[in-house]
Amino acid sequence: MDIKKIDDEISVSGQIAPGDLPALAAAGFKTIICNRPDGEGNDQPLFHEIEEAAREAGLETHYLPVDSGKVSDEDAVGFGVLLDGVRKPAFAFCRTGTRSVTLWSLSRAGRLPLTQILSAAKGAGYDMSAVVRRIANQGKTPSEEIDGHFEVVVVGAGSAGIAVASSLLSRDPSLDIAVIDPADIHYYQPGWTLVGGGVFEADDTVRTLSSVLPEKVHWIKAAVAAFEPERNVVLLEGCRAIQYQRLVVCPGLKLDWHKVEGLVDTLGKNGVTSNYRFDLAPYTWKLVQELKSGSALFTQPPMPIKCAGAPQKALYLSADHWRRSGTLGDIDIAFYNAGGVLFGVKDYVPALMAYIELYGAALQFNHNLVAVDGPKKTAWFRKQGEDDGGETVERPFDMIHVCPPQTAPDFIRVSPLADQAGWVDVDQNTLRHKSFDNVWALGDVMNAPNAKTAAAARKQAPIVAQNLMDDMGRGRGVSHYDGYGSCPLTVERGKIVLAEFGYGGKLLPSFPSWLVDGKKPSKLAWLLKEKILPPVYWGTMLKGREWLVKPHPVKAEIIN
Repeated sequence: MDIKKIDDEISVSGQIAPGDLPALAAAGFKTIICNRPDGEGNDQPLFHEIEEAAREAGLETHYLPVDSGKVSDEDAVGFGVLLDGVRKPAFAFCRTGTRSVTLWSLSRAGRLPLTQILSAAKGAGYDMSAVVRRIANQGKTPSEEIDGHFEVVVVGAGSAGIAVASSLLSRDPSLDIAVIDPADIHYYQPGWTLVGGGVFEADDTVRTLSSVLPEKVHWIKAAVAAFEPERNVVLLEGCRAIQYQRLVVCPGLKLDWHKVEGLVDTLGKNGVTSNYRFDLAPYTWKLVQELKSGSALFTQPPMPIKCAGAPQKALYLSADHWRRSGTLGDIDIAFYNAGGVLFGVKDYVPALMAYIELYGAALQFNHNLVAVDGPKKTAWFRKQGEDDGGETVERPFDMIHVCPPQTAPDFIRVSPLADQAGWVDVDQNTLRHKSFDNVWALGDVMNAPNAKTAAAARKQAPIVAQNLMDDMGRGRGVSHYDGYGSCPLTVERGKIVLAEFGYGGKLLPSFPSWLVDGKKPSKLAWLLKEKILPPVYWGTMLKGREWLVKPHPVKAEIIN
């Protein structure tokens, strides 16, 4: 008997025997539900045998048989009514547990979020993709009507989504492309570090989404609920179905603020801030200006995260302000990093360490922020080391800049497109899905081992566009992505260490070393970040004008 917990109310398994009932009672279950018809298998005990053994064990029993592969809407409603009325926790079984989980999933539709239902089922080892449309339709069997059909569907209208749509249209303006995104606003997120450092105003980093989308795309202003890649369908909230010939997935990632206990209750007050949110970056600068003495903490969660240099960029710009204002000596600065190194590409570490020493910042590696109490101005970190099992470290603060834990969006993590870790599973060279040939992904949501930055998306978009066009028979061959990412590390106001690298930490500088040596702080790199990159972003990358990137088809023998 392999008991698989779905949630606190119910667990499931395959066929059980009368002899299993005492163990189920000892495990704390109160009710047994049989979803397997009598006589379905030659090795199957009859329900009355289960019922009799359950009675002796003090368990309540119910018989709700459903034929394999024939779970009706009425069956699901009946299961929901039954589950609501019985003593819990309940235990349901059929031949493998699948029917029981299907009944539970359909019965919870409309009560629980779709992603929560799919995640609970997936966590127990059950794939509900075959009934995802029914779950999205409040547990009822929907019509098979398609609400829209497009040559290319792009999920996500962030940097990657708009760039790839524009790159596709630059190659073939006649393409019928739909972009799906529920947002009204588009943000230039790389600018938020400079907002938190008092260089940019927040309004400099925001525009309406309608103003930056390519004119020729169809904007579907809706949230994605699920994917049905076997049917070439994207399912929207409300059970609308959008069909595609080819799909590009790039919805970004999820900032999981709730993973740090107490954090959501104190963000934006009590000295707790983060440049990872548009509305909080100005608060960062306010705190930096007001702090004259005390303790300033900066945190970084486990990888992967969006722009791995951003947590320490906040430290550098804050410390530089305190240095220039003459208060640095009165402020205790510490960088609490869940990882074991300052920066993942060792070539840039010496230059960064020079600034860590200049600012007198203490480095605390293998410390992960787990809780914050804003009113008490206290943070707690879980310390992981070779010789301890996870010590908790308490640290007071006057200001704390938090980088939140980050994951793939819920609707991605529970989808057939995801790998075991929840990221879209692509070939790291072609960015094509490993299982579904008409699906590509780029940006933060995919599992290629590259840095998650806007600069990476700038390089990826033309490559995905070319590879997709080649798949349509209109391209010049398949191109490979080299893992390029860029992180302009703002080590002080007016100077940047321009880290540019690809897969395996290989250095991939865009400029000759005599012009910009990325391993040293550079005034020209600061000029690039402050003055050049924002207009390049709005007027070049989002317009399909592929600046400093030219996809080159690789030879067939390399691909094979």
